[in-house]
Amino acid sequence: MTDSRYLKRTIVKDQINSIHLNETRNLRIYFPPGYNEVVSYPVIYCQDGEEFFNFGRIATIANRIILDEGAEPFIIVGVEVDTSVRTAEYAPFGSRFQSYVKCFAEEIIPYVSQKYPVRTNPAETVIAGDSLGGSVSLHIALLYPHLFTRVMSLSGAYYEASQEIIAMEQDLSWLDIYMIVGLQENEFQTDTGTYDFVQLNKDTKNLLQARGAQVHYQEKDGKHLWGFWQKELPEALLYFFEE
Repeated sequence: MTDSRYLKRTIVKDQINSIHLNETRNLRIYFPPGYNEVVSYPVIYCQDGEEFFNFGRIATIANRIILDEGAEPFIIVGVEVDTSVRTAEYAPFGSRFQSYVKCFAEEIIPYVSQKYPVRTNPAETVIAGDSLGGSVSLHIALLYPHLFTRVMSLSGAYYEASQEIIAMEQDLSWLDIYMIVGLQENEFQTDTGTYDFVQLNKDTKNLLQARGAQVHYQEKDGKHLWGFWQKELPEALLYFFEE
């Protein structure tokens, strides 16, 4: 049974008008237990924001690890996405990729930083995502290293285009990335083909490590589903926020 303390969550909905995307983008903001608006907090920005909250249960998990497992209180910002254009926004070959990346780094981050008491030091900021959300999080960090040096990648979709971009980097000693992939993701069907996510992640890990990145990499039993990622979220969050 889930402790009732974990279910007392403070979550607000917000939205931002994006010039780069020419549309309104919805946000979900989680505040930790004991939240005080005069105190600043570390922050994690999540792609697929609605799914992280609904299927990943990230707010409940955050409450638990903050209350019981010594995690430093942190704010969560979930950036929602229209699934019909998700690949177009998250994949580097997508038609909306450049606009989305600019919206995220140049509009959403300044908006949140101005309105909410989040810390802006890259050492206290995490960017996270699952599948294509994991790979776009890494791409945003590569393009804006002054904003993001810490990435959480849950079964990242590191297709050939992503690996080519990473291979062009020379020094990634500033990057700290948490990568996990499920061993049953070796024949996963996507809207662009069938892929071996285990091999994609292993190859990407090698590319990153060869360029000096700090990589925490794990392969565990699991499928390309939120059922797997939800179970792994506590350990992933504690990697970044444990005091």
